[in-house]
Amino acid sequence: MSKSLVIIPTYNEKENIEKMLRRVFSYPEKYHILIVDDGSPDGTAQIVRNLQQEFRDSLHLEERAGKQGLGTAYIHGFKWGMKHGYDYIFEMDCDFSHDPDDLSRLLAELTENSYDLSVGSRYCRGGKITNWPIGRVLMSYFASIYVRMILFIGIKDTTSGFKCYKREVLESIQLDHIPFKGYAFQICMKYAALKHGFKVKEVPITFTDRQEGTSKMSSGIFKEAFFGVWKMRKMDV
Repeated sequence: MSKSLVIIPTYNEKENIEKMLRRVFSYPEKYHILIVDDGSPDGTAQIVRNLQQEFRDSLHLEERAGKQGLGTAYIHGFKWGMKHGYDYIFEMDCDFSHDPDDLSRLLAELTENSYDLSVGSRYCRGGKITNWPIGRVLMSYFASIYVRMILFIGIKDTTSGFKCYKREVLESIQLDHIPFKGYAFQICMKYAALKHGFKVKEVPITFTDRQEGTSKMSSGIFKEAFFGVWKMRKMDV
């Protein structure tokens, strides 16, 4: 029987973490969840530890010292998931900007339609964004166009962080060669999958900005992505 792992990085997500965990565990697919917490001072990890008593076999927690960045959290989670034998590994945010109801749709593209990586896409046909200011929507949309032009890839939502991988994809990518932490990390993972010849499918989703907690976005994340795409063309990943 195949095993599916949902990796959720956290930093100060006490308002969302329990609601998200209970939601994912309510589905018939019986996902396992790995929380990678970067030393949240608000007690996020303690909430997870308390819930581990209830979800003993399916809720896992890896705690790291200090805020080390989204990309390194996912790489940590990928290695953990492969070590523990998971066949399908998801990336998902904790703040409900990614609707966990869509997990099954992402998984189905791999289990039923022979794709290797599925991407929850805001910009393919049927995808959309709610409650973002128009300026941010336009910046995100044109950023994806910029990336597609530089890297010559056909993925419309290049910065999406809602994805499902077959383990073979993660085994093939040289994770330790990826230095990026934010949007550039998400771009690089898709680019690397395509370079290795894997089949990628965009699945339309509705992206909703967080309702609770604080955004982790910064100008440095945008700069990393803007300049990072040029570095990716020469990287061995």
